[in-house]
Amino acid sequence: MDSTATDRFDTGRFLASRNRLASLAYRLLGSATDAEDAVQDAFLHWQAADRRQIKVPEAWLTKVVTNLCLDRLRSAQARRERTAGAWLPEPLLDGDPMLGPADTFAQRESVSLAMLTLMERLSPVERAVYLLREAFSYSHTEIADILDITESASQQHLHRARHRITTTRRRGAEVDPTSARGIVEEFLAAATSGRIERLVALLTDDAIAIADSDGAGLAKTLLRYDTPERIAAIARAGFKPTPAKRRLVGGTPAVHYALVNGAPAILFVLGDQVAGAVTFDVTDGRIATVRGIAAPTRLVRLTEAWRQHGSDIPLITQW
Repeated sequence: MDSTATDRFDTGRFLASRNRLASLAYRLLGSATDAEDAVQDAFLHWQAADRRQIKVPEAWLTKVVTNLCLDRLRSAQARRERTAGAWLPEPLLDGDPMLGPADTFAQRESVSLAMLTLMERLSPVERAVYLLREAFSYSHTEIADILDITESASQQHLHRARHRITTTRRRGAEVDPTSARGIVEEFLAAATSGRIERLVALLTDDAIAIADSDGAGLAKTLLRYDTPERIAAIARAGFKPTPAKRRLVGGTPAVHYALVNGAPAILFVLGDQVAGAVTFDVTDGRIATVRGIAAPTRLVRLTEAWRQHGSDIPLITQW
């Protein structure tokens, strides 16, 4: 095989693993943009390596991508961004290959916005061990090799990660998609009609809302509301269209229902551009968390996926 044919063959081997690598990087970083960069850097490492010495390309690439992501998480820039109070995971439309495997509950949960946010409480190594074990079913022997740690250390990191996550997450049964849609449609109807009491009834007693915008512009830090009454008041004000809001988004968007990171969501769509996303964590028939995302940098990939999604009937034709 000549060198050109060899390069094509080796590129093909990398591409065969690309989606899996991207889904791992996204889970580690919570950012599709950063995940793409990590996978591209891994490809450069792959091209520069003596590939004849690589016995198991998938394992080699997994190790490279994981450690590139850990370098990013440990960087000074990442620490500033993630501790400045303005970080949210980047939402992805269901069906995006970057969401990766979804065969088990652990795999689906690992890519939820709730879990991606919770994993910010973990150290970079704990996060890597947790994901490699829970979402990708690697053994502790394999994880030890990927991270250059001992098997015992891998087990200890997993134990600490599980403890930190289980003591802080809100866990309920998986939500039926039809039921979730009905709850979100009720929330939208109550918010747009100003029915505060109905909004409060749809929220859990310990519900929280997080947003990167106050409806009039992007906030410098995340806005957080933590009582049902306050959330209901903010929802009523936020979902009420005004000329100022329409100027902010550049027109009159349609409001669509969608699944984002496995959870029900409302998308504000102007033409073929997603101008905002509101996602909901539903548990036991009520809404536990509302996230409002309007920062354009967080909506780039979601918009690209929406353009390929095709049209559906909006919940509100002109908001």
